[in-house]
Amino acid sequence: MAQTRIPAETRTEFGKGAARRTRRAGKIPAVLYGHGTDPVHLSLPSLEFAAVVREQGRNAVLELDVAGSKPQLALTKTVVVHPLRPYIEHVDLLVIKRGEKVEVELDVVVTGDAAPGSLVSQDLNTVVVEADALNIPDQVEVSLEGAEIGTHYYARDLDLPRGVELRTDPDYLVVQVIAAPTEADLEAEIDTEGAGVVEEPSDEEQAAESSEGSESGSEQ
Repeated sequence: MAQTRIPAETRTEFGKGAARRTRRAGKIPAVLYGHGTDPVHLSLPSLEFAAVVREQGRNAVLELDVAGSKPQLALTKTVVVHPLRPYIEHVDLLVIKRGEKVEVELDVVVTGDAAPGSLVSQDLNTVVVEADALNIPDQVEVSLEGAEIGTHYYARDLDLPRGVELRTDPDYLVVQVIAAPTEADLEAEIDTEGAGVVEEPSDEEQAAESSEGSESGSEQ
């Protein structure tokens, strides 16, 4: 994974008002932490950082160019996006060093077409792995090309690049190929839902209701 050099400025104002002013200036509030150092509050150029995330994904590696400091390698850990508007509200960055390993989440991407008459059910969308900080894979692919009904892929079956180690429970089911429901199956399900079947109370429940009715009558 290539790291992108990006300028950063230290922030001296904090709080919601300061964050809004930072965003209005075309920058993103960020915090850099890790390796036993005190957290450093930064601002990043919005357009440049957004471009890096689009190109590198959730685990973007940056080389931060902070005025008055040596360039610092950092891994993007958290990107908070506004729930309604298309802009990044805040970023958490982790200090990293060349040669060290880090734990990251990777997207699981299913490719290929399974056998005719089947349905693909994906149970796990991401997995946690440990990888070299500067060689983090973009994603993990699972090929289901021609996979038959009954095929199961667990976390332990994922084909990870050399040097990348799985940290997710290896017994987690990632994806499975099941039989697609037929028209008859769907019609039967609809008929069952529309039948309005009402369960009859058991003998014990009927006895309890009768007893409660008797007690209520005696109280009157």
